[in-house]
Amino acid sequence: MQAYPFFTWRHVFKLDPDREISEETLDAVCTSGTDAVLVGGSSGVTFDNTVELMSRIRRYEVDCALEVSGSEAAAPGFDYYFIPMVLNTSQIDWLSGKQTAALREYGPFIPWETTAAEGYIILNPDAEAARLTGAQTGLDERTVLAHALMADKLMRLPIVYLEYSGRFGDMDLVCKVGSELSGARLFYGGGIDGADKARQAAEAAHTVVVGNVVYDNLEAALQTVRAVKDTFCLLPSKTN
Repeated sequence: MQAYPFFTWRHVFKLDPDREISEETLDAVCTSGTDAVLVGGSSGVTFDNTVELMSRIRRYEVDCALEVSGSEAAAPGFDYYFIPMVLNTSQIDWLSGKQTAALREYGPFIPWETTAAEGYIILNPDAEAARLTGAQTGLDERTVLAHALMADKLMRLPIVYLEYSGRFGDMDLVCKVGSELSGARLFYGGGIDGADKARQAAEAAHTVVVGNVVYDNLEAALQTVRAVKDTFCLLPSKTN
């Protein structure tokens, strides 16, 4: 599989263009030592608020990536572009429909060398992302593993993203998914509200994504950076 620079990321802050963030908070996030800032959200994301947030982050040296959940929010100027493909959805639009429509419209303008697909498995039924995409969240372990294998071995996606969005997930399951991946890097996001949960997630996943706590408790959010960086991942390395 191609060597992606983001395969070295251990800690990522995720910021929502539809949520207000002060200059002081943004400065703390971007200078925290995190490996990257990921911009994206499930609702209320527009071209204008995406560009506004990106332009503020661009004042710092940290890598900045856009999760393109809708073509209307796609904007130039990011280091990387991640295209979510929801694997456990009942609505084909969220697996390939919206992506195909975007390619039909914007294919010639896409920077393929910095664009990668994310195989999303959404596991919190109360999450906005689950409701929006029709994700089938009540999956047993074998079905979750099957979705991950589909992304990794059949679709050859570079990222498998286990998303609990607002709830801390089952770290045993996260680790089992990661141990089955041979090419993809495992991203985990959801419910990380401080250093302790950050450490648990960092043991179970290659890359830990921290989001909501930035807006709720900045000090706790900042503590997750060192917690992740100082924790040994139990999974085989995915750096190439």
